[in-house]
Amino acid sequence: MAARHNRGTGAIVDGKAAAIAELMLEVAQCFFRIRALGQKTGLITSWGGGAFGFMRSLALLGPLTVPQIAQMRPTSRQRMQRLADELAAEGLVEFIDNPKHRRSKLVQLTRKGAARYGELNAQLLAIASTMGTALGEADIRKTAEIVRQLSDDVKVRSERLR
Repeated sequence: MAARHNRGTGAIVDGKAAAIAELMLEVAQCFFRIRALGQKTGLITSWGGGAFGFMRSLALLGPLTVPQIAQMRPTSRQRMQRLADELAAEGLVEFIDNPKHRRSKLVQLTRKGAARYGELNAQLLAIASTMGTALGEADIRKTAEIVRQLSDDVKVRSERLR
């Protein structure tokens, strides 16, 4: 595809730019479908889709502060604090002393939270095992890496706009 001039922005649009734009739109569409599936299957609960990701971060990385968790996501510290408080009220996480900072507590999974995360993760894997049957594992992993790289690029550009 030859490069063309986009009159609205003044940008030069080539085949790669069009492909990246299409990929971004497809990823967004896929996200909304994943969210709808999560709501139907219970992976997204009354406290929202962020709970699984929040617990996943703690399961993979260990205790973190609320600001650390917020920095990993395109959301505010206040939103993550509300989510932490809601998860604590459910008995899924607890606040513990932070040896590196007196006022900023660490959040960690409780036994109940670790068990619930394990259940949710198993449910996600069960759903995932029935999807993408026409795709090979190598293609899926390559696609995940491409989406990760694109996401990192979007994050860097977004941070420049602050």
